[in-house]
Amino acid sequence: ADFTGDSYKLAKDCVGTKAKRIVFCGVRFMAETAKILNPDKEVYLPALEAGCSLADAITGNDVRKLKAKHPGLPVVSYINTTAEVKAESDVIVTSANASRILRKLYEKHPALIFLPDEWMGKNLARELGKKLGKELIVWKGRCIVHENFDPSSVKLYRRMYPGVEILAHAECSPALVQTVDFVGGTGDMMRRVKESKAPAFMLVTECGLGDYARTVLPGKKFIPMCRLCPHMRATELGRILKALED
Repeated sequence: ADFTGDSYKLAKDCVGTKAKRIVFCGVRFMAETAKILNPDKEVYLPALEAGCSLADAITGNDVRKLKAKHPGLPVVSYINTTAEVKAESDVIVTSANASRILRKLYEKHPALIFLPDEWMGKNLARELGKKLGKELIVWKGRCIVHENFDPSSVKLYRRMYPGVEILAHAECSPALVQTVDFVGGTGDMMRRVKESKAPAFMLVTECGLGDYARTVLPGKKFIPMCRLCPHMRATELGRILKALED
């Protein structure tokens, strides 16, 4: 690949390239985000069926109904949403900047709507000291990868690997988030691993990040605890070749 990184970084990387065509090896909402930031370039998605349980959990019409039910409340949408949902939103955030942006919005607004990740919304409400359902309205969307991690297994891994540093994505359940050492997006997790002197690391997220981390940080030890995303796995080298040829 010419660029690697999380979805927003890749969309921004595409802005800086002179290439007129971009083959985006990810899921549909990622390719849409790249197209939004690069309207004059052609963006190709090798696996057209590659969706996302979070992005597919809500439609533009759902957002319009929510806004009608809660008039005047700003709609904050996680970047893992379709272009249609982004168009109905006031602010788009990433897992890395969501907390900071919500804090700024609360300076002018008593309540907000957060879409579509229910668990990320609950984690943010806890972090910011806001009441769910009143000060922060969340949607019941979940990531099929992150909803399958069991918080009770964290204690077991700590006994098995003394000193292990456990990092979880912000899409994980509030119960699991409260048991780990660090919470953040993929970029945050990578920076933390680079800076930390822990004897071993466990990345509680999609397996692709662990594969990438082992490649770029060969001197670090990683303990497997990940889940595969079937949507991300839909993009294969053969599909990329076909997109280029056709």
